[in-house]
Amino acid sequence: MKRIERPHTLQRGSYPEFVRISAILRSETVGGALLLAATVIALAWANSPWSAGYFSLRDATIGPAALHLDLSLGTWAADGLLAIFFFVAGLELKREFVAGDLRSPARAIVPIAAAVGGVAVPALVFTLVNLTAGPGVLRGWAIPTATDIAFALAVLAVISTHLPGALRTFLLTLAVVDDLLAIAIIAVFYPGEMHLQYLALALAPLAAFTWLVQRRVRSWYLLLPLAFAAWALVHASGIHATVAGVLLGFAVPVLRSARGGGPGAGPGLAEHFEHRFRPLSAGVAVPLFAFFSAGVAVGGAAGLRSALSDSVALGIVAALVAGKFVGVLGATYVVTKSTRASLAAGLAWIDVAGLALLAGVGFTVSLLISELAFGHDSPHTDHAKVAILAGSLISALLAAVVLRARNRHYRRIEALERADDGGVP
Repeated sequence: MKRIERPHTLQRGSYPEFVRISAILRSETVGGALLLAATVIALAWANSPWSAGYFSLRDATIGPAALHLDLSLGTWAADGLLAIFFFVAGLELKREFVAGDLRSPARAIVPIAAAVGGVAVPALVFTLVNLTAGPGVLRGWAIPTATDIAFALAVLAVISTHLPGALRTFLLTLAVVDDLLAIAIIAVFYPGEMHLQYLALALAPLAAFTWLVQRRVRSWYLLLPLAFAAWALVHASGIHATVAGVLLGFAVPVLRSARGGGPGAGPGLAEHFEHRFRPLSAGVAVPLFAFFSAGVAVGGAAGLRSALSDSVALGIVAALVAGKFVGVLGATYVVTKSTRASLAAGLAWIDVAGLALLAGVGFTVSLLISELAFGHDSPHTDHAKVAILAGSLISALLAAVVLRARNRHYRRIEALERADDGGVP
């Protein structure tokens, strides 16, 4: 009788996918270290005797007024530099669903469910905490829904030397789907004043960009002006300009040949662009955004207590620490058990719990949504930023405790296996 093999949750995936994801992890880990450094510098400067210089720099306006692009440096970072981040996210999303392991429903269902749970439960926790605070406060429901992959991978790199590669792959895949959900949330729930004529005009450079990349044109002097025009027109339309980055990323072909062939046809233009733009995104765009966005004048211990006593801050911290943990772990457990799958060999549910805690490290997109939800001048915005930092730090520390213990466990197993292979009793 033929044995029916149960599907495995959190399996490593195909070897080419593992090699590609390993390269991404190295890039994002370096980006996470730069992101942390930029955040520390911004917080230190904003709370120093020279804080006026920081805020003057952040609010300095540059750009052509005739094109409605006379923006502050902080806005340029949020709307402009983050468009590069979302362009890379669009490339990665398309790559995963067209030629990556997510093209397989059996592989895709668990990280997709984990990402959905990691968005829905934190949003519910924030809403419950702020249920009586009024509709203005409830606009912040989406702030704690995003996982910052650069920060999370930086934490994982510090504490992990022997953890299974399947955990890293799962975290990256979860973050990819999480980015897609964040993009949809920003586009649908946080538009500005709508000017549909500019949105219609944006279709022209977007169509031209799509036509060129579908014909494998790589010339920057042709593509960059079209990309900038699409970004500027989407910005003027009232839809957040980072959505333009995603649309441009979706336009780039993944496979080498336009006439067919499977994923084995070779790397396409999307992989080429991803290789070129990911270092710019992780190493420049996101750290600069963090520098201009994370600088909050806390006001000492009294100011910190005041910020964390705001129901907005309490909701964000609870959602990041508890909501993300319950959402990611719960969704993974439910889907695994309901599909009669099992964890990959060598993994335990405590490993997944550590990863679920690490998913509570929210930063880049959370900071962006806090500004979209409350505006630059609202005290809720500063309180939300303090809460994002506090919740992310608590999640990272709790994850470090669990995953360091698991790392020691796997290191002992590896030592025993080496001893057995060498004939040591």
